[in-house]
Amino acid sequence: MMPLYWKTIGHGDRHLVLLHGWGLNAGVWHDISVRLSAQFTLHLVDLPGYGRSQGFGPLTLPQMADALLAQAPARAVWLGWSLGGLVASQLALSHPHRVAGLITVASSPCFSAGDGWPGIGPATLGQFQQQLSEDFQRTVERFLALQTLGTESARQDARRLKEVVLEQPVPSVAVLNGGLEILRSIDLRAAMSGLTLPQLRLYGALDGLVPRAIVPLLDALWPASRSHLFSKAAHAPFISHPDAFCEQVSGFCNQMDVVGVN
Repeated sequence: MMPLYWKTIGHGDRHLVLLHGWGLNAGVWHDISVRLSAQFTLHLVDLPGYGRSQGFGPLTLPQMADALLAQAPARAVWLGWSLGGLVASQLALSHPHRVAGLITVASSPCFSAGDGWPGIGPATLGQFQQQLSEDFQRTVERFLALQTLGTESARQDARRLKEVVLEQPVPSVAVLNGGLEILRSIDLRAAMSGLTLPQLRLYGALDGLVPRAIVPLLDALWPASRSHLFSKAAHAPFISHPDAFCEQVSGFCNQMDVVGVN
């Protein structure tokens, strides 16, 4: 298997692996990595087929998770944003001995709406898949704009996300379609109910992709997990509210230290 782009910075005792979302790359973590590298050994990864991790076709969710293990530390806290949250969750399910703690950011165990579950309409995700093959750039730009919509810094944040995309090789349409198919079809709600490792779920109240309505539903479904809602953030709270975001991550990991989770 091809090696992934994998950058390690910082010298903290605890390893923290950061997984980006659909269409992006590890560049999204630039601002918070400066803040967190004093406390953690950070691992910045381009998911298979994204950014500098070229040479991959579309993978299933378990295949994406498995592709990360070869270069990963023996045990780490895994933080995943959006699609990356699904990948980190899959890792926690399939390889729990490698996961000391799980942090998901603007992510859902089931992105598709249905049967009273809040999410993205399956038809909307299908439309994105169709539009990708017709107008790649405009479709990606539209998706990025949705991620920051409603925040005070929406235009600036969307511009930053677009810069991150363009700084590195863009994923192929096949890889992007594969990612959208994961978002459309995967449902980890029941499987995740059995997780016993420390878990923090972070959300933006203004998120148009992962509605805030799922927060109390998952609080009830997964009572052992913790959640936090950033009141003025949308889908990328680590970009719009980096200080508050880092406080949540640090506080969660500090609590793990207090209770002796290694």
